[in-house]
Amino acid sequence: MSDVVIRVENLSKQYQLGEIGTGTISYDLNRWWAKTRGKEDPFSKIGINFSPTQTTNSDHIWALKDVNFEVRQGEILGIIGRNGAGKSTLLKLLSKVTKPSTGQIKLKGRIAALLEVGTGFHPELTGRENIFLNGAILGMTKSEIKNKFDEIVDFSGVERYIDTPVKRYSSGMYVRLAFAVAANLEQEILIVDEVLAVGDAEFQKKCLGKMQDVSTNEGRTVLFVSHNMTAINALCNKGLLLKNGTVENYGPIGECVKIYLNNNAEQTKINLSDRKDRIGNGVFRFIEVILLNKYLKPQNEFLSGEEVNIMIRYKNINDMTLKNVSIAIALNNSFDTQLTNMANYISDKTFETLPHDSTIICKIHKLPLVTGTYSFNFFSRVNDDISDWIINTCALNVESGDYYKTGQVTESNQALFLMDYNFSLINK
Repeated sequence: MSDVVIRVENLSKQYQLGEIGTGTISYDLNRWWAKTRGKEDPFSKIGINFSPTQTTNSDHIWALKDVNFEVRQGEILGIIGRNGAGKSTLLKLLSKVTKPSTGQIKLKGRIAALLEVGTGFHPELTGRENIFLNGAILGMTKSEIKNKFDEIVDFSGVERYIDTPVKRYSSGMYVRLAFAVAANLEQEILIVDEVLAVGDAEFQKKCLGKMQDVSTNEGRTVLFVSHNMTAINALCNKGLLLKNGTVENYGPIGECVKIYLNNNAEQTKINLSDRKDRIGNGVFRFIEVILLNKYLKPQNEFLSGEEVNIMIRYKNINDMTLKNVSIAIALNNSFDTQLTNMANYISDKTFETLPHDSTIICKIHKLPLVTGTYSFNFFSRVNDDISDWIINTCALNVESGDYYKTGQVTESNQALFLMDYNFSLINK
């Protein structure tokens, strides 16, 4: 249709591991001549097929395979997926930084892309000079850049240093100026990668607001890559979920985020029965642990502020009723520092007797953690004797969320953990 500004058809990108060049100009020319005639690369290894459907363990890998989607004018498309899913490769193809191996990309309009810190900047030039250089790279005329210059500088907040060489800028200042150029010049398509994470929280919020504004009020199309599901949910109309270089889901952003968060749910089902690195007499033994969301569905990634249920299956090796059981779950950060200890005997639940084989759930009502990967240690005691003790039973992956329900997302550079609190004014 006429309002489609990006159409991607059967897009694939293959990379060759190791050395790419042949070593001589004549061999490179032979390779080029073979490629122009659609012939096999005469210097590739025997058995290497240039097909996006191959699964061979060769020195060629497919970063993207048969990707199809389209984006309409004024839409904000959220591109999500785990590390290595192909997000950055897709943006580089759309931005024409690299060429596809197969398939095609149809674009209607000019593109402004912010993929890496300092993209399009020359370190020896000042901020002022780089605005004009970056604008020219993005296809803007000198008069167009002049008309937007004051607006760019004001948005970036680096007016004091605008005549300083950008090699003296911090990474945050780089991003401020680069985003200000990309967002305030008048390209029809704006592409923004995770690079915004370099900026501070206030500037990130400002950037998100700007992307919403250029989409709603200016009819520009935005492609946004982020691991922040709260921002993705709030900003984007549609979603593209990539997994291992292929499209796992393309549709409403809420559906994509739900699949992303629930992806690989079976990975949350951890079998502990075969663990040998455990301490205790084994009277009470942890058998399995599963992480569940508030709907008691398996989930392997959670947002700050979400409900988390830790479901633990246990068994008494003697098939006897258990008495005076104490259970503790320690939560550690990625540095293996214990952050807290959740134990039934210090909360409101005691287990004077337990069936010999059953399930216990520990509910975290409001996850107080920022972005990161955490782990659990499980501990049990029966009649004051250590029964089972296992460290690193499973991983808890956390993404920043709207913990305080205010639209504000707390990042890991602002806090180590979150607290449920409030301010109040007492009139005297």
